[in-house]
Amino acid sequence: MTGRLLSRGMIAGIAAALLAFVFARFFGEPQVNLAIAFESAKDLAAGEPPEPEIISRSIQASFGLLTAAVMYGAAYGGIFATIFAFAYGRVGRFSPRALSALLAAAAFVVFVLVPDLKYAPNPPAVGLPSTIGLRTGAYFGMIALSLCAAAASYMVSRPLIRRLGHWNGVLASLGVFIILVAAVQAGMPDINEVPTDFPATVLWRFREAALGMQIVLWATIGLLFGPLASRVLTAGADKPFARNG
Repeated sequence: MTGRLLSRGMIAGIAAALLAFVFARFFGEPQVNLAIAFESAKDLAAGEPPEPEIISRSIQASFGLLTAAVMYGAAYGGIFATIFAFAYGRVGRFSPRALSALLAAAAFVVFVLVPDLKYAPNPPAVGLPSTIGLRTGAYFGMIALSLCAAAASYMVSRPLIRRLGHWNGVLASLGVFIILVAAVQAGMPDINEVPTDFPATVLWRFREAALGMQIVLWATIGLLFGPLASRVLTAGADKPFARNG
């Protein structure tokens, strides 16, 4: 059964990636082109030769983006299905659809929203080559600490629910998560490398598009995988003596 859930997760991930690709083509790529044009104009004004284009922008914005999105979606869908299989029946009495939506929302908050609030994505022409290592390490460190904060809030949720009741206990555990995230973000280094003359509208819309892609991706995975998993689990319940797989 786990194998069938894994395949459904990858299907949901690929479908989500295709929708995210369409969203990126219409909302993200125009901002990338504007940022590249800004960078090229700045290099031209400084008398610097243009950098050689190893892969053309048309390939990057079409087949390259699509390939990366599909691989990303399939991997995340498979991981999502594995976590779902472990959590089902262990984390509350949720239906497959409800658990799928809840896990997708949690994944979006932990792996996307919290890191982006500290280190928002930047388009080309923003950032210094010498700080790539620092920025990459800080971003992945923020993801790891966000995951630790989520794990800590989950660990204290059950004692809080027993002591305060279900509703108040859930709110209290969410409060623990928010406090831990705020403390972590305050302690992480700030990285501000946006040029003063970079168009604020382009930067803002690029970040909107980047966040929108993630919303489309995780919302689609959460809403699509639930019905697919429900069918697999229902079929498994009808055949209790069937072999797993």
